[in-house]
Amino acid sequence: MNQRLVQFALVVRDYDEAISYFTQKLKFELIENTDMGNGKRWVLVAPKGEGTCRILLAKAVGEEQLSRVGNQTGGRVFLFLHTDNFNRDFHNLKEQKIKIVRGPSEEPYGTVAVFEDLYGNLWDLIEPK
Repeated sequence: MNQRLVQFALVVRDYDEAISYFTQKLKFELIENTDMGNGKRWVLVAPKGEGTCRILLAKAVGEEQLSRVGNQTGGRVFLFLHTDNFNRDFHNLKEQKIKIVRGPSEEPYGTVAVFEDLYGNLWDLIEPK
């Protein structure tokens, strides 16, 4: 059996603000931005690198979905971004004025810091050992 996770949906408030955040602040690539009609778009972003998982930016529709923006996991770390250079990427987070929730620490699995995205979702930035 050969399986892999290729993408997941992240509920966002607005397509353009999310695209701007991920491409400008986190330096992700915009993979696709296709108009599907009726205000719906198929928007994929991904970190740079081989074999990365893509994020489908899914615009919230209705009160229930809007209530989940920024809190898809009930306040737990939701996403884990691996890097080959922690110092470079951590410096970028600070330079971009991205909120650092927990500063760098050395853990058995690598160097890690927790940051918050534009909606409040928590991410681990990790340079694995």
